[in-house]
Amino acid sequence: MEKVVVVGANGRMGQEIISVLENSKLEFGFGVDIAGDWKSFSELNPSKVSIVIDFSSPQSFIDACQWCIDNQKPLVSGTTGVGDEERNIFNHLAHSQAALWAANMSLGVNFVAELVKQLGRLEEDFDFQIEEAHHRYKVDRPSGTALLLQNSLQSVLKNQLPEPLSIRGGGIFGIHKVMAMSDEETISIEHVALNRKVFAKGAVKAAEWLVTQKAGMYTMKDVLGL
Repeated sequence: MEKVVVVGANGRMGQEIISVLENSKLEFGFGVDIAGDWKSFSELNPSKVSIVIDFSSPQSFIDACQWCIDNQKPLVSGTTGVGDEERNIFNHLAHSQAALWAANMSLGVNFVAELVKQLGRLEEDFDFQIEEAHHRYKVDRPSGTALLLQNSLQSVLKNQLPEPLSIRGGGIFGIHKVMAMSDEETISIEHVALNRKVFAKGAVKAAEWLVTQKAGMYTMKDVLGL
């Protein structure tokens, strides 16, 4: 069975992924994290690793990409807050290995990202607004998922969308809403994450698919065949 390295193993998402791997086509092999009793990248045996799943920090994301480049391993990542430096090394990895990054691994969110493109047909008579809400500890705003939905809808519109509205509070896992509003009616497309497992299941599904793919940059659309 293909063995997985989970980067960010000590975090809440890392723990969810390790749990989901127990009932998957893949096997949890090693955890990497600077916190807790986990391995470092230098301690990993590449011959016992088939793929890496990363939900960590921007710096650990860079380290994971570099390790995958050096050891010719594919990577699935859902790390948020990535900038130009992180994207550059990820692009470099995709030249030699299969690589997938997604702002949101939820199967439902990625379906919604395609669904909202249909709203573009209404642009002449409707205004649009994207809203998102997350727990009080989420740092980035708007969320990567809100930007995913924003970019998807913007791709079919002539006029510039307003910035997504962000709410932070409580323990909300993630609520994303796309609204289309005219003088006579309102259309609302909403996705609600009930727990973190939805993201972990999507990440593992992506890894199951990616481990057999050739080198290149992939998205959840590829995994879902959208």
